[in-house]
Amino acid sequence: MSSPDTTTSAPSAPSAAAAPPAPLTPEAARRAFLTLTVTRWLPVGFVAGILTLYQLDNGLSIAQALTTTAVTGWVVLALELPTSGFADIFGRRPVYVVSAIANVAAAVALLLADSFWTFALSSALFGVFRALDSGPLEAWFVDTVHATTPGADVDRTLARQGTLLGISMALGSLATGGLVLWAPMPGWSALTLPVVVFVVLNALHLLATVVLMKEDRPHPTGGTALHRAARSARETPAVIRAGLGLVRRNRVLQGLVLVEACWSVTMVVFETFQPVRLSELLGSTEEAGAWMGAVAALGWGIFALGAALAGWATPRWGVARTAVVARVLNSLGAIVMGLALGPVALVAAYLFTYAMHGSCGPSHSALLHREATSANRATVLSLNSMTAFGAFALATPLLGLLATATTTPTAMVTGGAVGLAGAVFYRAAVRAERQAGRQAGRQAGPVTAPPSP
Repeated sequence: MSSPDTTTSAPSAPSAAAAPPAPLTPEAARRAFLTLTVTRWLPVGFVAGILTLYQLDNGLSIAQALTTTAVTGWVVLALELPTSGFADIFGRRPVYVVSAIANVAAAVALLLADSFWTFALSSALFGVFRALDSGPLEAWFVDTVHATTPGADVDRTLARQGTLLGISMALGSLATGGLVLWAPMPGWSALTLPVVVFVVLNALHLLATVVLMKEDRPHPTGGTALHRAARSARETPAVIRAGLGLVRRNRVLQGLVLVEACWSVTMVVFETFQPVRLSELLGSTEEAGAWMGAVAALGWGIFALGAALAGWATPRWGVARTAVVARVLNSLGAIVMGLALGPVALVAAYLFTYAMHGSCGPSHSALLHREATSANRATVLSLNSMTAFGAFALATPLLGLLATATTTPTAMVTGGAVGLAGAVFYRAAVRAERQAGRQAGRQAGPVTAPPSP
């Protein structure tokens, strides 16, 4: 039986002169959601593989470049919950539009940066963007689907989102390689043109957000827009307390957040240490840079296949079991990356790890949505995102220190082992899914379980 989120039409509303506008159908919401996914992530593909090289090209040391990366994580950690609470109170669309504006500002700052402090400013702006961006779009999509199909799981659409994300990143990475080889502007670094394209595409994402994201959500009434925003901001602490209280009370959500923290440590291995280890094996940072364009594109293409695999697996194995298998294999891949003795073996392990990286996200997100309601969905997503960014920002310098004190492979194996151990925290989600399956089996006919309270 097809997943409820594949419904293509909404029940007809009674005609009335003063009736509110009909909500988007699930199909229309899905089209907007997936389109905005492409416009959001295609620009990132243009800079993801060259960001560190771009900073080095502008005079930063490796240590300085890694420090600016950590700035983004710490800003997200500070702002994640306040901005998510604002999204739950004031609306998903306004916050997502502001996030797109912050993204453009950060991209412009990156293009103009030429020192440690200006790159740190750009990273801080990217932190503001990521804090605003992490929950509203997905929460908007799920709430729009639930407006006409209450309680529907959205795992298949989230898997499609992951596939499109990977394809978009792969296309951006491939295009960057071509732009760097082309280098049409004399006197400019070959790495500058991809950053210019990054700025332009982020501006197009802002335009697409304004046009496509429709929201029929009650807003605070009375006073000016500024007064309504201030009133909503005053309510944000209550929303944050409710979100934290939900984590304390909900064993499944506790486990999901802990899984995310452990997995973020593993992510340092395949996001940060991959080019470092490749340069060690090749004996040249320049040669490693030449490899990374094609490797990054392949990685994101494999990521897309992994997300598609998750969409195939969840209706057969269950969402929770799929999440467990994907996390375990992702962590094992990171460990093998640390043990690889040659560049080809390292790249092969990296591609496998990235495939499992693509499989992890959709099932984990679907489990989060089961534990959320419309009133706190963006907060729950942002709690997960805040945990990820905080753990990544903390683990990056610590694993760097470990690599300096020992070896790069030691740090990589350690990071992979943390993620592998963290998979045990899925136990509560697996038990809850098994119990829900038994309850559904006792019903006379197929039912869709509502989200957990």
